[in-house]
Amino acid sequence: MTAHRPTPPVEPPPIVRERDPGADAPAGWQPVAGPLKGRGTGWSVPHRFTRDTHDTFDDGWGTLEQTAAEAPVPVGTEVTEEHVKSIIAANDSPDISFDLSINPYRGCEHGCIYCFARPTHSYLNLSPGLDFETRIIAKVNAAERLRETLARPRYVPKTINIGSATDAYQPVERRLRITRSVIEVLVAHQHPFSVITKSAGIERDLDLIAPMAAANLAVAYVSITSLDPALSRILEPRAASPQRRLKTIEALARAGVPVGVSMSPLIPFINEPELERVLEAAASAGATSAFSVVLRLPWEVNPLFQQWLDQHFPERAARVMARVREMRGGKDYDAAFGARMSGQGVWADLLRQRLRKAAARLGLNDDQARHALDVTQFRRPAGPKAPAQSELF
Repeated sequence: MTAHRPTPPVEPPPIVRERDPGADAPAGWQPVAGPLKGRGTGWSVPHRFTRDTHDTFDDGWGTLEQTAAEAPVPVGTEVTEEHVKSIIAANDSPDISFDLSINPYRGCEHGCIYCFARPTHSYLNLSPGLDFETRIIAKVNAAERLRETLARPRYVPKTINIGSATDAYQPVERRLRITRSVIEVLVAHQHPFSVITKSAGIERDLDLIAPMAAANLAVAYVSITSLDPALSRILEPRAASPQRRLKTIEALARAGVPVGVSMSPLIPFINEPELERVLEAAASAGATSAFSVVLRLPWEVNPLFQQWLDQHFPERAARVMARVREMRGGKDYDAAFGARMSGQGVWADLLRQRLRKAAARLGLNDDQARHALDVTQFRRPAGPKAPAQSELF
């Protein structure tokens, strides 16, 4: 049974919604915290701004046992269309290698349990848990806003990274094609960009990306966290399989697109033992650079990840978290610049050494600055046409 302490609800802004077929669930149904097929988590973890709290307790009638025995209800994906006021986000973090980014979607259906972007759903009054991977916000006017931004006289071109927070090629992109429309604008105005993804969907846009790469205006990165399909299925349930991602690296390289591999995040005793093997497979597929980021557990990602550990690796959970804390100065997470991406201490240093040595042996560039693209070819879009004199009266 659940005890509920109500407070005035925070209403989200009015939005146009579209549900996937078969996504409806019984009225009043609440997702359970256990595993759900095809989802990274079944837990609608409360976010840090939540005013309503729900406490589960045993009422003496076997309610908890009954709930645990019930089969979880399949959860569909709900896509919300949003018309945004701006699309380019500026970044001044000293430990991130790009200054500008575009994320065509909020939330990500890939369901990666470790995703550092999960807490951003809190600002929408949605859960960073199940909501993050089932309630996707699609920025349908992204291309229009991008063109307007590029046309501003004071706009200074810098490489734009696409998909730095949520994957630009997650499943809904096949239908909405927002990412493709953004790339079409960048191509039309010869604006340099990079893309990072764990989806084979990027291959659809090779007709746009390859010519830009030939002009030193585009580069791609593919994220591969493990070569083990079983681990990948529970770690990032709706992303492409590891072997399919290697084929994507091959396709990009064959088309002449410089492609790097990101083995991120490195999770101690989970995927970390595969570091060298992943880099070897990526290099064999045609990758020319590599980088990694250690596991980050900001805000609500921390309880979500630890629950995932307890569900899937109970015998390793304490050991994993002990090593994470060792790299974070005794804490679960340290958000300080310079430490949040790489950690600190002996074990973090060892990971960096392993990456550098493997990259050197395989001929992979591990420079975080990565591939320098050409900003001099940028052609500013024409601004709004001034009205004729006769139109003013």
